[in-house]
Amino acid sequence: MEDKAKYFMEQAIKLAGENITTNEGGPFGAVIVKDGQIIAYGKNLVIATNDPTAHAEIVAIRQACQRLSTFQLHDCDIYTSCEPCPMCLGAIYWAKLAKVYYANTKQQAAHIGFNDDFIYQEMAILLTQRTIPFIHLPDDMAKWVFEQWIAKSDKIFY
Repeated sequence: MEDKAKYFMEQAIKLAGENITTNEGGPFGAVIVKDGQIIAYGKNLVIATNDPTAHAEIVAIRQACQRLSTFQLHDCDIYTSCEPCPMCLGAIYWAKLAKVYYANTKQQAAHIGFNDDFIYQEMAILLTQRTIPFIHLPDDMAKWVFEQWIAKSDKIFY
């Protein structure tokens, strides 16, 4: 199993390395594995797509979910060239991936200019103290939508 894990990680790192020459995004890559087979590949495409959410893990999760026709990947593992950022970590939990294997750490990413500590700090403070203002606008229609969801008998939880 260790040889397979090494192979899968090498594939994620290879994707990360491609961005050094293509300039499609940062030096990050990820693969998703199910039953010992790679089912999805993702590399950071932030620059190529003008999409700040197009991180390698997100790209791979989207591809895996489409290929498997599901929004839950509980029987899959993700191999990523770097410890996931807060957004990708959230996506990994939402997708319910079984395991996360990573090569570089978030400290190593910070050393090359990808520092996520600011986001972690923002998440830990009150909304009223965050750098970007969070303004609560209560609305009866928004409340009604949630009430309709509660009453819905055939809802699909995720």
